[in-house]
Amino acid sequence: MLTNDTEVSQQLKKMIESYLNSPMVKSFLAGSVSGTCSTILFQPLDLVKTRLQAPVAVGAAPTGLMTVVTNVVRHERILGFWKGLVPSLSRTVPGIGVYFSSLHHMRTNFGSADPHPLESVAMGAGARSVSGLTMLPFTVVKTRFESGQFQYKSVPQALVTIYRVEGMKGLFSGLSATLLRDAPFSGLYLMFYTQTKKYVKTKTDSQSPLMFFSCGIVAGCLASVVTQPADVVKTHMQLYPDRFSSVHKVIYYVYEKDGVAGFLRGIIPRTLRRTMMAAMAWTVYEQMMKSLHLK
Repeated sequence: MLTNDTEVSQQLKKMIESYLNSPMVKSFLAGSVSGTCSTILFQPLDLVKTRLQAPVAVGAAPTGLMTVVTNVVRHERILGFWKGLVPSLSRTVPGIGVYFSSLHHMRTNFGSADPHPLESVAMGAGARSVSGLTMLPFTVVKTRFESGQFQYKSVPQALVTIYRVEGMKGLFSGLSATLLRDAPFSGLYLMFYTQTKKYVKTKTDSQSPLMFFSCGIVAGCLASVVTQPADVVKTHMQLYPDRFSSVHKVIYYVYEKDGVAGFLRGIIPRTLRRTMMAAMAWTVYEQMMKSLHLK
């Protein structure tokens, strides 16, 4: 009996070790760790971006960047900038893990040693689509927490409330706009990041974290600016799904109210956050993958 128990425990131990040593699991863990660090650091920028966009969705006058910052400090103190951190972590940590593990799977099975720019775009967009669809309910909750207009007590309570009042449609509100924003962003980011890193390698053999971070900054700025209008549309649809049930309704509303400038609302904090967050996430990820002996 003891021998059987010992054999079972040894087999179980081998299974666990095999699972933990899987490249997919390692890339998921590396992505999750990088996502945790970047989310905690840059949550204030996401909150400011959401509050810049939120009032316009209900017809209120646009709010300036410094006004938003001043109001948060005055009424919610410094910790107010981290409102929505729990739903952000609930979405971002596993979401980035899913993104990096999906990307690793695609690169390993379908990628080439020297990826063409279009290949990078396709893989980045594909991995982000998987992650975005999986984590969208948490994205909706995060956006509503940050807006300060919904009095949810916790992430589980918010998910249950949205489902009871709005059904599955509410939990997946803004799906099209989210994918239109995130898939192109990730595709463009990966392309710019890969090409920038390739260019830097022709000039220097440096593989330092600073090199990865610098390449991430360049890629993040370019990708953020291109996808900014989709972020404005996404915020409107997730805060007020009953009022904005389709992408074209939001586009018409924003353009009629503020013109082209309306699609750039919140671009400064969003570009700063997305750029810094993506650069840090990729830097931590690259370093962890190197320490885990994975390409």
